[in-house]
Parts: sequence; C-alpha cells; structure tokens
Amino acid sequence: MKQVENKNVIFIAKSFAAGGMAGMVAKSSVAPLDRVKILLQAHNPHHAMNGVLRALRHIVEKESLLALYKGNGAQMVRIFPYAATQFTSFEVYKRYLARFFGPNSHIDKFIAGAGAGVTAVALTYPLDTIRARLAFQITGEHVYTGIVHAASTIIKDEGGLRALYRGFTPTLMGMVPYAGTSFYMFEYLKYGCMKYLPDLTCNKCKQNTGGLVLTVPVKLVCGGLAGAIAQSISYPMEVTRRRMQLALMNPETSHYAKGMFSTLGYIYRDHGIIKGLYRGMSINYLRATPMTAISFSTYELVKQILSLDTGLQIRTGS
Repeated sequence: MKQVENKNVIFIAKSFAAGGMAGMVAKSSVAPLDRVKILLQAHNPHHAMNGVLRALRHIVEKESLLALYKGNGAQMVRIFPYAATQFTSFEVYKRYLARFFGPNSHIDKFIAGAGAGVTAVALTYPLDTIRARLAFQITGEHVYTGIVHAASTIIKDEGGLRALYRGFTPTLMGMVPYAGTSFYMFEYLKYGCMKYLPDLTCNKCKQNTGGLVLTVPVKLVCGGLAGAIAQSISYPMEVTRRRMQLALMNPETSHYAKGMFSTLGYIYRDHGIIKGLYRGMSINYLRATPMTAISFSTYELVKQILSLDTGLQIRTGS
C-alpha cells in the first residue's frame, strides 16, 4: 500500500514539473503577441486604430523591444503553477474517469480537461488579473510598479481580495469549453494518428515497452489544431474577462466592471461581434495555435524524459 502511495506521489510530482515547464516554454514563446492581444481586446487608447503588426511596431518604436515582454514576469509566476496544476489534474481526473467510461472512450478526456482547467484557473486567477494590468500599461503612464504593488493597490482601492477575481465567472464559463475541447481534441487526434497512421506519425517508445509515441512535428500539429478549435469556441468569454479585469483602469470603461452578462451586453452594443466579442481573434489564432502546440508537445516530451510516458499500445488498422 505504501509503495502504491509513493508511486502516486512520484507520478504527481513528475506531472507537476512537466506541466509547469510546458506552460513556461509555451507562454514565453508568444509573450509579445500576448501583450498585443490584451492591448487590442481592451481598446487601449494608444492602439485603438492599430492592427497586430502596427501594434507590435508601435510598441518597439514608442517603448522598447523589451516592452514586448511587459507583464511576462507576472505571467511566469502565474503560469508555472497554472500549467502544472492543469496538466497534473488532467492526468489524475483521466485516470479516475477511465474506470467509468472505459479505456477507449474520449468523452472522459473532455470532462477531465474541463475539470483540470477549472481547477487551475481557480487557484491562479489573481495572478492573471495582475499580469493583465501590468501588460496593459504604456511606458511613461505606469500605474503599477510591479506585481506586489499592483496586487496591494487593487486590493486597497477596488474592494479587497474580490477585486483580484473580477471577471472570474466568464473565465470559468469560457474555461470549460476551452480546456475540455483542447484536451479532448489533442487526445482524439493523437489516438487517431496512432491508430490509422502509425507509420507516418509515430515512433516506438524508447523505453522498449512496445508502445507508440507521436513524433515531434505531429505533436505540434495535433496541439495546434486542438488549440485553434478550442479558442474559436471560448473566445468571447476571454474578451469579457479582460474587459472586466481592466475596467477600472480607465473611468470611461468603468461600466464594464458591473457583471458578466452586463459586460457582454456592453461589448456587443458598443462594438458588435467582430470588433467587440471577437476583437483580437486574429492575433489570438497567431498566438494560441503555436502556444497550445508547444505546450502539449513540451509536456509530452518532458513526460517521456521523466519516464512518465511509456507509449500507447494500440491495435492499428480499422
């Protein structure tokens, strides 16, 4: 019994490390696009008429090259526990749900992914609010000097700890379809490649277990497709969350802080669907597709390095 418990602890610790590393690598790779997305989503006055490329050029010219990574320090503080918790929760939930749905089911992957996303965001949401506030600032117009100052100022001036969770409800409503769909699609595509195209998409596991693992390019493709599909479904809730998080930074947008449905209505009335609920979607595809691809691929690779992934043994063909 004790040996089983030790194995479970080691499994969770390794999954936690692999997930955290995957999140940090993925988020750092798209940090400049992440900042531009926040500026566009919340209609920063300096970028009201800018598209993605103009916004990137404007940041470099008016601020600095390093300004492309503004808020990324807070992002790294948030993303390691977030990604670590998400991937570890997914593995744990998937194990338990497999007992009810069977080994060849895929619906359990959706439920496990949605549960993992909710678990992770509930634990790390305040850091996301702080990161968004820092990324929204323009050089020379700083309100906050850093993570601690931003947290203390928000708590002091905006109603206590609850202010750090502003926009949490739309985040949860967006997280269920996003995390559920991304994990489901990645696992489904992974299974399909191994079952129907093993010679083109797979290698034998290096641990000689007889199992198959996807090649790195195929991991990237499956992860990218999973991320793009998931983002298309959940994006309006992400815009709503950002508008609520950033509402009190500008008196003219304070009405966006009243509640999720109220904010959704204001966004739709003020800006419509394309320029409101889906504003910044083009850059979101540019950042979310490679980010999810890198995240899943890094996680799978680190799992193999840590001897967590012994490959999937599957009967090929139809």
